[in-house]
Amino acid sequence: MASRSEEDLCCSVCKEVFRDPVLLSCSHSFCKDCLKRWWRERPTHECPVCKEISVYDPPLNRALKNLCESFLQERDQRASEALCSLQYEKLKLFCLDHQQPACLACCASEKHTNHRFRPIDEAAQQHKKELQETLEPLKKKLKVCVCVCVCVCVCVCVSL
Repeated sequence: MASRSEEDLCCSVCKEVFRDPVLLSCSHSFCKDCLKRWWRERPTHECPVCKEISVYDPPLNRALKNLCESFLQERDQRASEALCSLQYEKLKLFCLDHQQPACLACCASEKHTNHRFRPIDEAAQQHKKELQETLEPLKKKLKVCVCVCVCVCVCVCVSL
């Protein structure tokens, strides 16, 4: 469910965070494209909420647009930060013994006594390198299989 602040930044037509919000004379705001679609389906240029008639080309609501852009940036940033399910802190370290990410509070807990840790970015790079090394021989085998399949297919087609 959307938070109260997110609901305040949502267009009542599309129910999404405003994109290029425009301000009607009745003080209601809508996404520019939502309002245009709404008006195309009706004989008058009325507000979708209060039905007051408005001008055809309403002005951009710059303050609301800036608020929405800031909100979306913050929301995306929060979503990209992985949080510990126990402490709700950012996962900054990787436990080499459990092979899982951990927050600073969990690292100090009894569960991780005498464990070895690496910064999560460093551990991610190491895992990425190991995966790439594991994939290389598989890629070579796949190329050989594709070449054999193509050769067999070409040979069959030529003999027909």
